[in-house]
Amino acid sequence: MCRWLAYSGSPMLLDAVLYRPEHSLINQSLRARMGVEATNGDGFGIGWYSADGDGTPAVFRDIAPAWNNRNLRELAAHVRSPLFFAHVRASTGSPVQQTNCHPFRHGRWLWMHNGAIADFQRLQRDLCIAVDPALFSAIEGSTDSEVMFYLAVTFGLDQDVPGAVARMAELVERLGRQHGVPHPLQMTLAVSDGERVWAFRYSSQGASRSLFYSSRAESVRRLHPELEYFRDISDGTRIVVSEPLGDLPGVWNELPESSYTVVPSGTRTDYLPFTPHLR
Repeated sequence: MCRWLAYSGSPMLLDAVLYRPEHSLINQSLRARMGVEATNGDGFGIGWYSADGDGTPAVFRDIAPAWNNRNLRELAAHVRSPLFFAHVRASTGSPVQQTNCHPFRHGRWLWMHNGAIADFQRLQRDLCIAVDPALFSAIEGSTDSEVMFYLAVTFGLDQDVPGAVARMAELVERLGRQHGVPHPLQMTLAVSDGERVWAFRYSSQGASRSLFYSSRAESVRRLHPELEYFRDISDGTRIVVSEPLGDLPGVWNELPESSYTVVPSGTRTDYLPFTPHLR
């Protein structure tokens, strides 16, 4: 499986979140505590939006392990962004190649995933047929994650993010049932249009991989004034992570099973239910 991080809020150097925390994502790439694998060394990727850009994200991906990539460290020390994704990969069987590294990009959208479609090779043909023919040629790699992304785009990601992700999940589960796969879908995923981040935690079996979101910034500053990367950020800043960036009481909240969160949400509700309906 994989580990990932999504940041949204005050513009910040990527380095402050990717490298400096006690249990940073770079640390997790070598010594994850909650993943299926402790080591996530089958490549990495970052995607970020510029505060003064045109809304299209930049992406940097490589097949080298994140923990010793000099180019990643160089970029992270100089790129400042109000919204960025970072992902360290542990392959579930697809080749270690750049086109299989997350995050994936289509237009203004970024997408990254931890988990798998069980017996993907058995479902792959039917899933790919459901992708809009106008989008199919944009699929560059061989992962289930990228196919999930283009299915969500096909199902209306531009109009309704939770609805499109739910329709994607419904299709995976329906095809899994038809092919005799009892629990076809395992996912925590993040998707962004450059303005908001949606993060989902769901699995067919009801036993999803870990996912956490940070408490509101004003609460974190009050509890832990020593945290440099929370010191000067806006109250709306949030971080969503596969596992906490440190052992800090009151900072990290587990996203419940079968739910999703939106950052910024515009409400006081931290998360909403995510329950795809099988037809």
